[in-house]
Amino acid sequence: MRVLLVEDNERLALSTKKGLEQEGYAVDVMHDGLQAEKRLSISSKEYDICILDVMLPGKDGISVCKALRAKSISLPIIMVTAKDTKKDTIAGLDAGADDYLLKPFSFEEMLARLRALLRRQPAMIPATFTVGALVVDTNQKIATINGSELPLTVREFGVLDYLLRNSNQVVSREQLLEHLWDYSFEGFSNVVDAHIKNLRKKLGRYENNIQTIRGVGYRFTC
Repeated sequence: MRVLLVEDNERLALSTKKGLEQEGYAVDVMHDGLQAEKRLSISSKEYDICILDVMLPGKDGISVCKALRAKSISLPIIMVTAKDTKKDTIAGLDAGADDYLLKPFSFEEMLARLRALLRRQPAMIPATFTVGALVVDTNQKIATINGSELPLTVREFGVLDYLLRNSNQVVSREQLLEHLWDYSFEGFSNVVDAHIKNLRKKLGRYENNIQTIRGVGYRFTC
């Protein structure tokens, strides 16, 4: 899943980005509220969720959230602030935020809030995918065949997860790059091919469920 993190504290933003990437999320970071609003106004569909700080240069988070909702952008938003008064929390929720986190918060709490919000989205797949003896748990981020866990890397699981979310549909290399690697990634689409190759090896008898659509991308058939 792809996250836009809008946080002006560069140290906090870096540590949060690193933690989320270790959990398999692709994360883009911005430090300015106005710039974040401009990006989301154009490309909100590229993201699955936004973590938005309240105190930002350019434009504060509450105003950004209000502006996005006024444009009928329904991207899930978690508002983050160091202010701990009930009035501030209400202001954030009234602006259209889906959830609210008070600083300082634990990384585990933030992950739990992310998962809870993502589960609410109508386009989300079930928590568990089953294809024959292959079982993919999207919450625990593990895949098993006949109960034996596959030794997937975080990125390999991300590729499998995204293909399953779009099962029986063709997914382009560009789509995989956009959703699993952030904007700072400077590699080429052959990195996707390399991950697909490794994933097929680990899927064993289910390797042929990932079909190559020549010149376009891949399709996972169920």
